Amino acid sequence: MRTLTKTTRRTVAALATLALVAGACGSDDDATDDTTAETTAEATDDAVASDDPVRIGIVAPSASNDLAFTQSIVDSVNRVGDERDIEIQITDGTFVVEDAAAAIRGYADDGVDLVIAHGSQFGGPLEEIAPDFPDTTFAWGTAVDTFGLDNVFAYTVRADQGGYVNGVIAGQLTESNTVGVVGPVEVGDAKLYVDGFSAGVAAVNADASVDVNYIESFSDVALASEAANAFVENGADVLTGTAQMVVGATGVADAAGIPWFGTQSDQTPLGEDIVVASQEYHWEVVLNDILDAMSGGAAGGETFTLTFENGGLVMVFNDGFELSADIRASADEAIAGLTDGSVTTGIE
Repeated sequence: MRTLTKTTRRTVAALATLALVAGACGSDDDATDDTTAETTAEATDDAVASDDPVRIGIVAPSASNDLAFTQSIVDSVNRVGDERDIEIQITDGTFVVEDAAAAIRGYADDGVDLVIAHGSQFGGPLEEIAPDFPDTTFAWGTAVDTFGLDNVFAYTVRADQGGYVNGVIAGQLTESNTVGVVGPVEVGDAKLYVDGFSAGVAAVNADASVDVNYIESFSDVALASEAANAFVENGADVLTGTAQMVVGATGVADAAGIPWFGTQSDQTPLGEDIVVASQEYHWEVVLNDILDAMSGGAAGGETFTLTFENGGLVMVFNDGFELSADIRASADEAIAGLTDGSVTTGIE
């Protein structure tokens, strides 16, 4: 387990000064002095308690620097830490669900204020664990189900929106009219992204074929590479995919010199010459909503969603990939339309 700490030191100087002034002024009434001292001490204790950082424990399925799903939450919570007084602990690489369950329970046992189970595969254990810790707030995603528990938040993302934008570009870049998609498991934001991407390609290029292979794994790099190679051998000249296993597929795209489209995090470092654009998740939008709800006394029962409209989705274009002005304009138009509602992906 790696621990990252971001805290902002605050002082109670004003309250300390108040205590000194009260003692210096004195009084003929000892009872009044005692009452004043007691009141000041209580106020100071309350101030210290309110200044304690919010402790956040994150359980994630892959490496913190995977340039995909786990890095998206790590980067986001660190951005939250730039503005809020929080203490972050991260347990990454828990692709084995039983290991994740142990980490989730461990954070709750340790008294962490907010336990984030960052993986749709963690829903089963969370549903069992959360009732055992009614004073702990839990959040998980991508998901929309809070299990009817008032100490569980859920969060999700309209990944189809950025997928659509990537598809609009891909449909104009392909020359063979064959596009390959390496998917992990057909669930959650992965399915949304793939469906949105396919819709974007179809919107601009009716002749293009989008071939999808769900390899049934979020982490199998070798299998992702194998799937990508099969696409290239069958004439695909544009590739995309989602989840942490895409490092295998991007390696194939890089070797073949064909465009790649990323999602979840900015994947430009995986191929500075071939990555065209990436949909980036900014979970701080929902994390701030969750923390605000907690400060207001709520502990769960709500679902939050990232979109272009609320700033939770951001398209990152690789300046190293030469994109024509017309294609970039069509992408910007799609982003604007998805933001104001004049364009839809057609996916519910």
